[in-house]
Amino acid sequence: MRIETITLNKKRNVTLTAMLQDVGGEFRGVTKRPAVFVIPGGGYMFCSDREADPVALPYLKAGYDAFILRYSVKEDSVWPNPLNDYDQAMDYIKERADEWNVMTDKIAVIGFSAGGHLAGAAATMSKNRPAAAILGYAVLREDTTHEISDGPSIVDAVDEKTCPCFLFATRTDNVVPIQNTLDMMSALNRHNTSFECHIYDFGPHGFSTGDTSIQAKSTLISERAKNWVEDSIGWLRDVMGDFDENGLTKPVCKAHITDDGEQWLSLDCTLRRIFGNPEAVKVLADTIERMRKEIKPFSPEMTFDDMMLGVLGKMKMRDLLAERGIDIDKFDEMDEKLSKIPNI
Repeated sequence: MRIETITLNKKRNVTLTAMLQDVGGEFRGVTKRPAVFVIPGGGYMFCSDREADPVALPYLKAGYDAFILRYSVKEDSVWPNPLNDYDQAMDYIKERADEWNVMTDKIAVIGFSAGGHLAGAAATMSKNRPAAAILGYAVLREDTTHEISDGPSIVDAVDEKTCPCFLFATRTDNVVPIQNTLDMMSALNRHNTSFECHIYDFGPHGFSTGDTSIQAKSTLISERAKNWVEDSIGWLRDVMGDFDENGLTKPVCKAHITDDGEQWLSLDCTLRRIFGNPEAVKVLADTIERMRKEIKPFSPEMTFDDMMLGVLGKMKMRDLLAERGIDIDKFDEMDEKLSKIPNI
């Protein structure tokens, strides 16, 4: 592994530390690596060291490259300086991506507290939106944001382009109220954006990885709180793919609960969307005929089409077929056909 530290803005003391691992050779099948982009907290007054290197290390072990941004703080943190720091850093990574063997479409941001606010801004309003975001006891609500910054509300900025998010916090955090995480979860849910959330029963603000080398053993914190690290690594493998002999596998968890907002149809569109598109009904005619035979309406007054467009309409086509064991071996073939049909 090699480590480089780049000064992005000398006047504001903004730096990017790149922690880069080898590819090829003994790392068979690995020609490029996904990465995590770590943004420490510190109330926009400083960048916490214990939310920097100690956070990067477990992800390095899991095969990710790691970047640590030390962004504008104190009087230099006037918005949008921190967000501009992030975008400048991401532009720099993209410029050197071939040299560094980094998958620029597989970079996840990890932010804590005020750094979580910046990571949330990256996920919702930056020029270089990440593939995923991990937000730890993050400042996300307008009222909490304005206690430390003139920056925007992250909760209010969530939209259909927001990347999948992993949220974690403790219920007894007395610095950043738990309502920040709860409201973010609700906002993601409203936009059908994939997320995972862990709220531990008790623990202090700023516990980082929760290791005793960082958090004193006498600190009252749930033993399970440190599980967020391994859980988030598993989650990243779900939403960005895992290593195999060909690089990274296809993600098993899509960015949105359904593909109804995508440009083209797929089996991950809802039944309402599929059955409301005559071309989709035509290309899936054989499968739909099987469905008519095997899935009976819930009442004599209800037709099969009424059921697909109504009571079951919000269910994904893939999920219903899998539940009933219908044409599972044809999923790839059906997806290929649907991918050529505009989602209108």
